Amino acid sequence: MKYLVLVGLVAGSLFAKVDINSASKDELVSLKGVGVKKADAILKTRKESCFKSIEELTKVKGIGKKFIEKHKAELTVSKCK
Repeated sequence: MKYLVLVGLVAGSLFAKVDINSASKDELVSLKGVGVKKADAILKTRKESCFKSIEELTKVKGIGKKFIEKHKAELTVSKCK
């Protein structure tokens, strides 16, 4: 039984999407290809104006269309507040 719970927790975390409008720095860094500097840049851009779509991540220096295509399944965007 403990094994099933552990498998469920691991599987849930593997498929959890990162919301670019509310993710913490640590959550952003958990994405492959996002280090501390890119996470800081995402947070700075988000503070200036929230993201209305995943594609708007291209406003962040160092993030291009290839990154978005590669990570689209891992990302989500909540409504702007």
